[in-house]
Amino acid sequence: MEECKTNMPLLGDDFPQLDVKTTHGPMSLPGDKKGKWFVLFSHPADFTPVCTTEFAAFQARIDQFNEIGCDLVGMSVDQVFSHIKWVQWIKEALNIDIQFPIVAANDSIAMKLGMLHPGKGTNTVRAVFIVDPEGKIRLIMYYPQEVGRNMDEIVRAVKALQVSDKQGAVPADWPNNALIGDRIIVPPASDMDTAGKRCSEYENFDWWFCHKPLEK
Repeated sequence: MEECKTNMPLLGDDFPQLDVKTTHGPMSLPGDKKGKWFVLFSHPADFTPVCTTEFAAFQARIDQFNEIGCDLVGMSVDQVFSHIKWVQWIKEALNIDIQFPIVAANDSIAMKLGMLHPGKGTNTVRAVFIVDPEGKIRLIMYYPQEVGRNMDEIVRAVKALQVSDKQGAVPADWPNNALIGDRIIVPPASDMDTAGKRCSEYENFDWWFCHKPLEK
């Protein structure tokens, strides 16, 4: 029997064209989100405890995502009617109104995004795709079914990508790096002359490790 190969998208790839059914009606990705950042996140199954905590956590931060111009889109291989019933249950039982759409994927869609991993059956892993306004995949995270995601890190990652696009690389734990706080790393020198000038032009630890203030 021929082994089924999982397609794993790469950073910088175009987000694959998907025409899908969602709890908010038909959607075309990435076309319907052109000009905006969006986070597509998959969950293994509706009506499961870890996934329910994740949806509550994403919804709790929806204003933070809105403030940075980033939409949320959920996804699993459950059908739309299951998504709708689950959203209703979350509203009735937890008093949380899920405002983002949830995609009803199939195995073909899940395979395009590398979300069906060996040993996980037909359930999708917890995948996160951050996609930029040009429809390019900028960040990918895969979590196992048994580990819930940290939504604050996803908010931070979107902010960091937006800042790095305009200002330069950001350090570990940005904006709270232990060495330079929220400052921006200056690109490395590409020639001897530039390297020789760096320490007089920027705050630094050495010519190859210079940094500058974050532009607010």
